[in-house]
Amino acid sequence: MTAISIQGLTKTFRAKRKGEGFAEAVRSLFKPQYVEKTAVEGIEFTVEQGETVAFLGPNGAGKSTTIKMLTGILHPTGGNASVLGYTPWHDRTKLSYRIGSVFGQKSQLWYHLPPTDTFELMSRVYELPRGDFKRRRDLLIERFRLEPYLQTPVRKLSLGERMRCELAAALLHRPEIVFLDEPTIGLDVIVKQHIRELIRELNRQEGTTFFLTSHDPGDIEQLCRRAIVINHGRVILDDQVATMKRELLTHKTIKLLLAEQPEDLRISGGVTVINRSENELTLSVDTLNTTIETVLGDIVSACRIQDVTIEDPPMEDIIAHIYEKRGGGGA
Repeated sequence: MTAISIQGLTKTFRAKRKGEGFAEAVRSLFKPQYVEKTAVEGIEFTVEQGETVAFLGPNGAGKSTTIKMLTGILHPTGGNASVLGYTPWHDRTKLSYRIGSVFGQKSQLWYHLPPTDTFELMSRVYELPRGDFKRRRDLLIERFRLEPYLQTPVRKLSLGERMRCELAAALLHRPEIVFLDEPTIGLDVIVKQHIRELIRELNRQEGTTFFLTSHDPGDIEQLCRRAIVINHGRVILDDQVATMKRELLTHKTIKLLLAEQPEDLRISGGVTVINRSENELTLSVDTLNTTIETVLGDIVSACRIQDVTIEDPPMEDIIAHIYEKRGGGGA
């Protein structure tokens, strides 16, 4: 069954034109002129129930605007969209009972209250039967390991602790679709991994559909089978993540802090030295030609390592590469 269906969805905003120079600034103050700015331009795609889809693009590409239309926060300028059979901006109240959302930079938890109070409030907002609410709450507390934080005011929680509580709050009413806007932004590696495991588990066990934006390639690789890429308000790629990974996520950066200068450092083929100083070494590894394990093995056999960091290419670089391949055209 189709969870999300979009046909020709468009959103433009009316923005005041800024005057250049003092005279123009004064004139625009009394006689403002406006320009139309297109945030989303005629996009089309569908998402089936039970999918976990990455919605990708650089800042300003139209991702958050699209999610706001799909959740009924914004009305589109043109086109149509259906979420679980509802038109989001006309049926927002009905739809809200069947979807959840988590925005990495905007909390739905009450800042000065402990998470348990927000959970109680959410149960009343969604009119959950008391027994169902308690069973669901207790399950999420156990699954998200929230017991130590339940009575702590949200303002005193770390970012990782708060994000786990945010996810639990969004899932209390058993939503069929969850919209995640940068769910792992600012989190350390361990917390990111834990949240990813929870998302995979809910998708597998409850069939929850996840539609997420992220600048972290790790989210895409580990969570999603499919990725939709948007740039300048247009969909430029809709493909399986396995294909994207094979074609685009083929380079990783290794940053090493060496305990000593290697006497004879032989590096495998497919590796490029980006930077080399007295005790620091930065490599670009083409994973189609060699593995991270092989490269690290070569270095360990030649010298001792104090620290190592392995990084994926920035999402902006991946999007730029896709856009270049497509010649700047839409998909």
